[in-house]
Amino acid sequence: MKLVILDRDGVINHDSDQYIKSPEEWKPIPGSLAAIASLNQAGYRVVVASNQSGVGRGLFETDTLMAIHDKMLKALAQVGGHIDAIFFCPHTNADNCECRKPKPGMYKEIAARFNADLAGVPTIGDSLRDLQAAVAVGAQPMLVLTGKGRKTQDDPALPAGTPVFGDLAAAVAHILR
Repeated sequence: MKLVILDRDGVINHDSDQYIKSPEEWKPIPGSLAAIASLNQAGYRVVVASNQSGVGRGLFETDTLMAIHDKMLKALAQVGGHIDAIFFCPHTNADNCECRKPKPGMYKEIAARFNADLAGVPTIGDSLRDLQAAVAVGAQPMLVLTGKGRKTQDDPALPAGTPVFGDLAAAVAHILR
């Protein structure tokens, strides 16, 4: 099975230090939805793995998060794409859960749900924690410079050999080449 794992905020949509707290605040990064549709057309299953501590912080409810995801899925459908599953961690750092990236819990759940070995699976994120979680399960971390990516690029803890792309569209073009 061909699989790609994406972070959401800063990869698919514009990020905010104040969190994306409503469907109105969710705005796709230009080219990201078409990139996902290209993956779908090439036979890839696309899964989102996203830390959403705004739920745990009480900034928005799970119902609101579902409405944000619904907006994303509808926008994606308009360009002929889809996401096969969305995994999210609603916890804060203080909860010390296993699912909050950089811990690999969400990725282990993805592997179990899709009965997939994640070794070498392209995993695209904009933050160091996305890349660290990918490395922990043997996936291929890929950094995009959107969102927090420019700051992450300069982090000395960036996993060695992580390819860097301007945005999701460029990363997907590399995967599909």
